[in-house]
Amino acid sequence: MLTILGFAMIATFLVLIMMKKMSPIAALVLIPALFCVFVGKGAKLGDYVIDGVTSLAPTAAMLMFAIVYFGVMIDVGLFDPVVRGILKFAKADPMRIVVGTAILAAIVSLDGDGSTTFMITVSAMYPLYKRLKMSLVVMTGVAAMANGVMNTLPWGGPTARAATALKLDASDIFVPMIPALAVGLLGVFVLSYVLGKRERKRLGVLTLDQILVEEKVEETETVLVGAGGSGTGTGDSKAAVATGGSGSGSGTDADAEDEAGDAERFQVLDPNRATLRPKLYWFNALLTLTLLTAMIMEWLPIPVLFLIGAALALTVNFPHIPDQKARLAAHADNVLNVSGMVFAAAVFTGVLQGTGMVDHMARWMVDVIPEGMGPHMALVTGILSLPLTYFMSNDGFYFGVLPVLAEAGAAHGVTPLEMARASLVGQPLHMSSPLVPAVYVLVGMAKVEFGDHTKFVVKWAALTCLIILGAGILFGII
Repeated sequence: MLTILGFAMIATFLVLIMMKKMSPIAALVLIPALFCVFVGKGAKLGDYVIDGVTSLAPTAAMLMFAIVYFGVMIDVGLFDPVVRGILKFAKADPMRIVVGTAILAAIVSLDGDGSTTFMITVSAMYPLYKRLKMSLVVMTGVAAMANGVMNTLPWGGPTARAATALKLDASDIFVPMIPALAVGLLGVFVLSYVLGKRERKRLGVLTLDQILVEEKVEETETVLVGAGGSGTGTGDSKAAVATGGSGSGSGTDADAEDEAGDAERFQVLDPNRATLRPKLYWFNALLTLTLLTAMIMEWLPIPVLFLIGAALALTVNFPHIPDQKARLAAHADNVLNVSGMVFAAAVFTGVLQGTGMVDHMARWMVDVIPEGMGPHMALVTGILSLPLTYFMSNDGFYFGVLPVLAEAGAAHGVTPLEMARASLVGQPLHMSSPLVPAVYVLVGMAKVEFGDHTKFVVKWAALTCLIILGAGILFGII
């Protein structure tokens, strides 16, 4: 009964958010609360929620201060050179922009933290997608898949959990998997190319000059309407330049000024914003590098690192308290949306685990495996990792399900190492799970509906997982 209710709860949640009948926050709270009553444990709902909130509180704190930190770094101009570099590579070409998204997400994922990856990637790429009217779900999907493949790094989480659960060395699991994971990452890049070509076909072949001309026409029309035909003030000079009149400058000098203005105007981040701190650029770069290094080396818990980092970034870059308040207010929407989503997800996970639904679902899936599949348990584990890591947390899968699967495999001669490697296959899909807090950073900052992201990414992420699994079998790794 708990197995059926568990699957029914997950299915109800996914259907309602994909059909946009409920917001993710409302669905994450109300649906598990309702099913908790159906299970007959409504009296314990408070305990389950408190347990879930307690387990996710450090994650929520980390996300809150990480958003503030990276928001401040964007404000002060730390990522402007990165954005300009991507713009130079992309040249306003949708195909190059999508491929650039995948490459950037993969590189930034080396720090092992999905939330950081999504904040940096979206901060750099979102203005480009908006400026060119590209599909934002393509950006979120590509970034999630690239990060999912890179999430298998030993310091990313899943590999360490698998090693701990089966008492193995993390390097023995990860190093042999590198060829298969490389094929998976290559698959993400190829998929990015295909999706980018599709975007290019939908939007047409764009050039920087075309976009600038369109913007100039729109600006001119706005000015002419605002001028009301009177031909006075600043509107007259702008209209004169736009329509070929003399204005305040003419000839070659005016053209040169126009070109310089165009080059500056096509910036995804305002190059003249008041929050820029060019004199503190290297301080901010060193602070960010130190923060990421401390995360990888685990000098302090990640929430503590971001709390200290955000405090330092605000104090040094904005020493006046009103300016600090202004920066916090500027990023309050993102902080509230993401942290609210995490605490709502705590209700979902708390009920799933507290009522025992997760345990019953896992045991049922293990029990339905045919006896004849025993010698192929590594393949079975790889396939099961897709739905199981999507519908439950990594902790639940690696510490609750993987040991059971490994025991079944050992009875048929399948080594724990093969089982551990196969268990990593589902990570590209896992990173878009509604139980992963980082995905709410991704869709929140990209201003994409979670349901839209889910409908788009599930099929492509599942394909990426199967590519990794196929490569692992072909290379004899799994």
